[in-house]
Amino acid sequence: MQTSGRTGPTFSNGANFFSDANLLYGDQGPNRAPIRRSVLTTENPITENPARLTAASPPATAPASSGKPLYRSLWFQVLLAMALALALGYLSPAKAVAMKPLGDAFIRLISMVITLVIFCTVVSGIAGMEDIRKVGRVGGKALLYFEIISTLALVVGLLVGNLVETGRGFNANPATLDAHEVSAYAGQAKAQSLTDFLMHIIPNTIVDAFAKGDILEVLFVALLFGFALSAAGPRGKPMLNLVDSLTQVVFRIVGILMKFAPIGAFGAMAFTVGKYGIASLGPLGKLIGTFYLTCILFVLIVMGGVARVAGFGIIKFLFYIKEEILLVLATSSSETALPTLMEKMERLGCSKSLVGLVVPTGYTFNTDGTSIYMTLAALFVAQATNTHLGLLQQLTILSVAILTSKGASGVQGAAFIALVGTLMVIPGIPVAGMALILGIDRFMSMFRALINMIGNGVATLVVARWENELDRETLQRNLA
Repeated sequence: MQTSGRTGPTFSNGANFFSDANLLYGDQGPNRAPIRRSVLTTENPITENPARLTAASPPATAPASSGKPLYRSLWFQVLLAMALALALGYLSPAKAVAMKPLGDAFIRLISMVITLVIFCTVVSGIAGMEDIRKVGRVGGKALLYFEIISTLALVVGLLVGNLVETGRGFNANPATLDAHEVSAYAGQAKAQSLTDFLMHIIPNTIVDAFAKGDILEVLFVALLFGFALSAAGPRGKPMLNLVDSLTQVVFRIVGILMKFAPIGAFGAMAFTVGKYGIASLGPLGKLIGTFYLTCILFVLIVMGGVARVAGFGIIKFLFYIKEEILLVLATSSSETALPTLMEKMERLGCSKSLVGLVVPTGYTFNTDGTSIYMTLAALFVAQATNTHLGLLQQLTILSVAILTSKGASGVQGAAFIALVGTLMVIPGIPVAGMALILGIDRFMSMFRALINMIGNGVATLVVARWENELDRETLQRNLA
């Protein structure tokens, strides 16, 4: 392995991958701890498999500041863009609505590379593991954690809905509500059995998985490909080297696309404020405020408690992913932060294989924000239409939502469709009542997507600690 006088991991061809300033983050300069690209196992990568070493492991400590100007920081640029969008949406709603293509274009740019990010990360991760059994072990632990936390989130939403009664006194008559737009969502919200859900994971063709951009289908293909490469041994090494090279190129592309994040954030936020207006929050302010506060407390108390057990502070972690938080809030989609979230989890010391398994899977199975929203909003619709729900009916909502919430990934509007699908199997609740919250769904989706993203970041660190990949003191230093 060659060395150079410049900071950052050095590859076998002498190229310094992260030597030039900042590629992904405006506030992470060349003097920060380098990002691991292909250190995939907890074993010593040099002694176990020197041919697979493509980047040096990050040092135990990270230097303090790179001295980069504040205006070049990505989080500052996104925050400024959001402030300008709010001003434009308030002063000139028509012009703000016209900014929508900027937000949509950025989301599509990120969605364009997500499948490649997941495929390359998972394949190179699994193929480079010495112990293939670790894949099943990590996957099992992750799914167990996801199910516990997301079910707890559903219960929290149910309890808060009964305690606060956000829809009480609304006295809406379902017959007078315009359910035309809701019917369009109802057409997409088909009842889905467990068998249907599992069958959906298998794509029609390998190409179809990438064409549709379905995260679970791509993950399934990547798992098969990774296992096959691992079983091929030395004969699969040329293909593995190709995947490693492709991984480097894909993350370079992500770095380029992230330069446009402030523009995308401006367009998405301007459209939201311009179209719906801050005034639209008034009549349903109690529901929105209750949902926001419940989400914040869930992060600080529930996720904070889990984080403390895992050996890190939730506040430090939130500051660590501040760019992703602002981006998700602006675009109302957690998928825009998926590539960079995976990158930051690796920087903290999580192996590429673990990150590649936990984060994409969590986007389907660990939707904490969506879970809180679904039970809280279901009770709101029932209360607003004066529909009495007994304990058995509420437990039915809970059990159905456990399944339907799994299909609501980070894409904006998916949770609303999942909620409509949930209410369709509860005869007592008029689905037309969903028209009451359709107008504010964009504001609700901001926090749904945000909590989903934060939950997946926490889950990755928890599973990594569970696998003894992370040292508590090193993790604290890296977060600092």
